[in-house]
Amino acid sequence: SFMTFVSAAIKAITLSLFAPFVYATQWIQYPPNGFATMTHYTLPENYIASCGCTGQSTHFPTAALNQMAFGSSTNYGPACGRCFKLTLLNTFRSNPPFYPTVTKSLVVKVTDLCPLSTTGWCNATVSGPNAAGNYLNFDLAFPSSSIPSDFFPSNVTLYDWTFVQDFGVWNISYQSIACASHWSGSKNPAALGSVPNLESSACCPADPTVNCNLSIPQFPNSAVGQCQRHMSFIFR
Repeated sequence: SFMTFVSAAIKAITLSLFAPFVYATQWIQYPPNGFATMTHYTLPENYIASCGCTGQSTHFPTAALNQMAFGSSTNYGPACGRCFKLTLLNTFRSNPPFYPTVTKSLVVKVTDLCPLSTTGWCNATVSGPNAAGNYLNFDLAFPSSSIPSDFFPSNVTLYDWTFVQDFGVWNISYQSIACASHWSGSKNPAALGSVPNLESSACCPADPTVNCNLSIPQFPNSAVGQCQRHMSFIFR
């Protein structure tokens, strides 16, 4: 009937208007400083990752962030280009946990996303954390020519050597900081910004403000200007 058609049309319009807001609540909202886990993955030098950062950025410390905190399921998200100081606290999987006697930290730039999965360390959602109880996981691009091969401390007298080389998963603290004064690649113009020919499908700010409000809803998918607009928000 005509009324049934009208009712269905109104429902469709309503869903289309409010769906983005419902979807946005799926993204993890996190403070500028806190705790996370760290894993590592292989990222070839000069590789163009999800954010579309220049290939030269891979010659400096970079990391992928778990998808639901990264803020996108496709390519770039609001986390792209942000810099974080990551500090190793203790291992998660070893028994007993290993607490290094020397504090190890490094500053990374987020250039990639770690895809959401049902298992693993990048599987945190707003419904629950990963197996270590954290909502953020930084997947460090390692090995890397920019990071000492002995960055991960160990103790071969307590643990099997094949396991102790990097322990696989670490509990860490993270701190959001300015890239310009802390990230080692900030002095190299070739390592900054996005790949030009990717145009609107890339967003890799050289130094997004550390005053980004990370507690606002993240963008579900990439579109022109979303990443840059997100960078303009200030903490409330």
